[in-house]
Amino acid sequence: MSRWSDLSPRNKSLIATSAVVDLVLKAVALKDLAGRPSDEIRGPKWAWALGVTFVNGMGIAPLTYLLLGRRRSENR
Repeated sequence: MSRWSDLSPRNKSLIATSAVVDLVLKAVALKDLAGRPSDEIRGPKWAWALGVTFVNGMGIAPLTYLLLGRRRSENR
């Protein structure tokens, strides 16, 4: 197992960038989830919120919600 100090500057930058992208995706997904009515979401809101918040997978859970978890309404 490597220590942070053992990583190259390039690897440190990749890790930091990935973390920021993951946080932004989570924030966008949670904001959308909070403002969207339940009938426009596939599945329970609480399950999506837990998944988006706690599943650590490089943005996979927020992207899954944003691409597949929402129903499109005629008004949006």
